[in-house]
Amino acid sequence: MLYLNVIKSIELKIFIKKTTVMFLLTLRQGIIAYSIVLLLSEAIRIIESSSVLYIHGNSESDEISPSFLAKLNNITIPIGRDISFTCVVDNLGQYRVAWIKSDSKAILGIHTHMVSLNPRFSVTHNGHNTWKLHISRVQLNDSGSYMCQVNTDPMKSLSGYLDVVVPPDILNQPEHNPQEGVSTEGGSVSLVCSATGVPKPRVQWRREAGKEIILRAESRDKQVLKSVEGERLVLTNVHRTDMGGYNCIASNGIPPSVSKRFDVYVNFSPTIKAINQLVGAPVEREVTLECIVEVYPKPLNGWYRNEENIKLHNGNKYNISEEMINLYTWHLNLTIRRLTKSDFGTYSCSSVNGQGKSEARIRLQELRLPPKPTTTPLPHVHTTVKPHRKQPPGHNKGLNEVVRAKETHFLNQMQQENSIHSGGIGVLQSASSDNSGSASRANYGAALESGNVNDGMINGAEAFLIHKLTTLS
Repeated sequence: MLYLNVIKSIELKIFIKKTTVMFLLTLRQGIIAYSIVLLLSEAIRIIESSSVLYIHGNSESDEISPSFLAKLNNITIPIGRDISFTCVVDNLGQYRVAWIKSDSKAILGIHTHMVSLNPRFSVTHNGHNTWKLHISRVQLNDSGSYMCQVNTDPMKSLSGYLDVVVPPDILNQPEHNPQEGVSTEGGSVSLVCSATGVPKPRVQWRREAGKEIILRAESRDKQVLKSVEGERLVLTNVHRTDMGGYNCIASNGIPPSVSKRFDVYVNFSPTIKAINQLVGAPVEREVTLECIVEVYPKPLNGWYRNEENIKLHNGNKYNISEEMINLYTWHLNLTIRRLTKSDFGTYSCSSVNGQGKSEARIRLQELRLPPKPTTTPLPHVHTTVKPHRKQPPGHNKGLNEVVRAKETHFLNQMQQENSIHSGGIGVLQSASSDNSGSASRANYGAALESGNVNDGMINGAEAFLIHKLTTLS
């Protein structure tokens, strides 16, 4: 620019000199010609003065050059926060500071005046050497390079980068079908979890309650995993044990991580089993029959009296209840109060759903207890102390052994009598074919521990045993 001004001044002087010569040749005499020459000479002097001043002024300004005292920082910030870039310039002089978005070449502000119409952008100056560009509630499209520029020749600038990050989010699929998580046993289930965020989130699948994920192949091979990576989880050859909650977890290092629950359901027909197929109980007592059923979806459960094929209902005689153990397992109970002889027989627990039906039978038999005899006091026996004599080998057994033999004999007799009356189900029923007294006593103790014998029964049995022993004595 300076060079062009000098050239133009020189050309103007040449043009004026040529014009003067022409006027002098044309008008060799006269005051008019002299006046024109004076005017042109004065114009040349003014132009030459201006050119010298211009050149001298620019040389003085170049002697003081602006400089940056600190770098422009790179900033990483979550979306929605406020940030500011700081530019420190020394010896700015007559120059100006401008803020520019590098990728779009858009001028945001000059010195303390805003050029951008975006209300979230503003500039400030501390009155000394610091200028700031403020961005409030940053958006994703605010990411990019920003420049602090001083309009020297050549131009001076610093750049800083704004990286706007976004925490992960799991999208709700509008076309999501709830039935995608439902299959019949042996089928397949596919779950999709789409996540967004900057940077792109990592997606991981886990089962609830720390359960393991089972991935089965077409063969019998299977993988047992604590977690599975990827947005899609495919379960093939599903089993009822695969039912439950599966959590999709998305994270990208920007808190917070997010998760979404997916439920998997497996439909199958009922499988029912009686806890005890044969149950014994005495009359006038209460007894509970139990069944366990595995089934999904929720079944209709019931109890029946098989002789008359009558469905039983809650009331004074029966109490029917069921408890859900997990998503597909139920515990069924039938309690019969104040047993009579007509209550003994066959019962069945039943379960039915849209996949099929199943039932299990239970035989309820009467448990006959021995009668409670009247206790007879033992007679008082007078004994005379005799001198101790050494008995030869093979002599009569000691008293203790005789008593134990008699006790064993009558315990076995009680067992046989009770077995005859109760059809094989008795309180003192032997656990093996061993007829020894120790086996009988063990079975008697087992009956006591099982709760099938009350205190009255125990006292009656003891009295009966003492009475028999006394009689033999």
